[in-house]
Amino acid sequence: MAETVFGKILTGEIPSFKVYEDDYVYAFLDISQVTKGHTLLIPKKASANIFETDEETMKHIGAALPKVANAIKKAFNPDGLNIIQNNGEFADQSVFHLHFHFLPRYENDIDGFGYHWETHEEELNDEQKKEIAEQIKAQFE
Repeated sequence: MAETVFGKILTGEIPSFKVYEDDYVYAFLDISQVTKGHTLLIPKKASANIFETDEETMKHIGAALPKVANAIKKAFNPDGLNIIQNNGEFADQSVFHLHFHFLPRYENDIDGFGYHWETHEEELNDEQKKEIAEQIKAQFE
């Protein structure tokens, strides 16, 4: 995999504002600060996206996610928190090193962050939903 900005942060070539680190992951402030406390969590073992990440690396990420989330909660007491992880250019991934965005949300703050979540539950009947579930389920066999 080509060297990314996150790889350069891990080596110290590019400075960052570290908030957490262990042997497997590194968390630091996103330079954009979409919301106050916007933090990124990356694995030290690089992979482009979740599709290419091994199970062991994901275990370490899974252990770090609540640690970072709770540190943000204790520091700023946000009214909510979005954790977002994008995979692929079409899904708005711009750095191809797996990473998770922690976006604290504040009730009375116009932070410029938002997304549109449109549901389609009325457009699919139970048989169609069953078929979709079966197509996914078949991939585990």
